[in-house]
Amino acid sequence: MNILISGATGNVGLEVCRLLQEGNPEHQIFAGVRNPEQEGDFHRRFPAIHLRKLDFNQPERFPEALVDIQVVFLLRPPQLSDVKKYFEPLVATCVQAKVMHLLFLSVQGAEKSSLIPHHKIEKRIVASGIPYTFLRPAYFMQNFTTTLASDIRKRSRVYLPAGKARFTLIDIRDLAAVAAEVLLHPDAHRKKAYDLTNSEPLDFKAMCDLLSKGLGRKIAFVSPNLLQFYVQKRKEGMPAPYILVMILLHYLPRFQPTPQTSDWVEELLGRKAIGFEEFVQREKQKLQQQ
Repeated sequence: MNILISGATGNVGLEVCRLLQEGNPEHQIFAGVRNPEQEGDFHRRFPAIHLRKLDFNQPERFPEALVDIQVVFLLRPPQLSDVKKYFEPLVATCVQAKVMHLLFLSVQGAEKSSLIPHHKIEKRIVASGIPYTFLRPAYFMQNFTTTLASDIRKRSRVYLPAGKARFTLIDIRDLAAVAAEVLLHPDAHRKKAYDLTNSEPLDFKAMCDLLSKGLGRKIAFVSPNLLQFYVQKRKEGMPAPYILVMILLHYLPRFQPTPQTSDWVEELLGRKAIGFEEFVQREKQKLQQQ
């Protein structure tokens, strides 16, 4: 098969590419990127993966990206939310190109939340008639080594308006392993939707306790009100739209039931999902004080 990975240079895309490059000579893997000529580092890291131009702002070039592609892994760039403008044309082009399977990286709860773009994208994919699989992951553990890392390193704190809300969690390594399994064996996963979590719903105080244990220093959890959070993040230079995404992700769960855990990772991979304590031990060098 020829498999196209959109968002190939992001956290999830890179891990999926790493897994697909290892030991799958019978398949051709294509990484969809905006500027292939500027991805020398990617090419050196993944010499067996072909680069192909895929820019959501240039829908007229979608047909070129999908030439001879049978399976597509669709990741929504976080800054793009207009489904009609960006995603309907891509799904329509997938139909025209006779794509055999579309794997979409959605989000936990997308089937119930009509306000988020993932819900609309899922519906559009179903309506297209293309065989599909939806992955609906929980809260990424890697948020601690990316978005939240600076506060942990510099101030030994996690600063979020999450209160006592409990979150289900997933390590991107588990998510990528499930994605690779679906991409390599798509017929076994037709019309399936998988909630991907580990087995431990935690609030941020409990997560900070595990961070404290793993890092050998106290990591405090501070839950500001929305105005305090907004002002602080603007001072740090965070764009206003991204602050609103952070609020949606961390504040709204205070008023919702704790999401259910699932055992799909174990069923699909034959092993337990990675726990948060294990994640902290593995990644603690990224969170040491500066």
